[in-house]
Amino acid sequence: MKFTTPLLLSGAILTLGLGGAAIAQPASAPMAGVQDAGPRHDRGDRPRRDPAEMAAKHAQHLRDTLQLTSAQEPALNAFLQSMTPPAGMRERMRENRDERANLTTPERLDRMKAHMADRQVAFARRADATMRFYSQLSPTQKKAFDALGPMGGGNGHGDRGHGGGRFGGDRG
Repeated sequence: MKFTTPLLLSGAILTLGLGGAAIAQPASAPMAGVQDAGPRHDRGDRPRRDPAEMAAKHAQHLRDTLQLTSAQEPALNAFLQSMTPPAGMRERMRENRDERANLTTPERLDRMKAHMADRQVAFARRADATMRFYSQLSPTQKKAFDALGPMGGGNGHGDRGHGGGRFGGDRG
């Protein structure tokens, strides 16, 4: 027991000392020629894509890739409608951003919990719509749909990821 206490104390001192040394280091200077990118969602000087145009392009991509028949068009429209975000969502997110800055930790956690529940409901709605659409496809179309990736052609990041995403190499 006599040996354990000094060992634990030494470990704690060492941990605190290294942590303090890391905190005390000055912030590194930005690399030459690299500008601060600013907020994560800053798109720089790239023009913002029109959501309606993107949705139309996605619908046409699905029609072409799956070779849908006119009888399958209502199923496609229902599927695409289920993927549409609620009206005004972007504006509500911006408004809530300022509000969130003044929340206490318990309030922030409660908001996060509610947001996660909302997202889970939205996911269930989209997954059900995807399965209903999928059930309307022929075996060949199902194979092509499976090759598109998560949720019918997205890259899992709302087309924000690397590469061409659901529309090929055209990144605008």
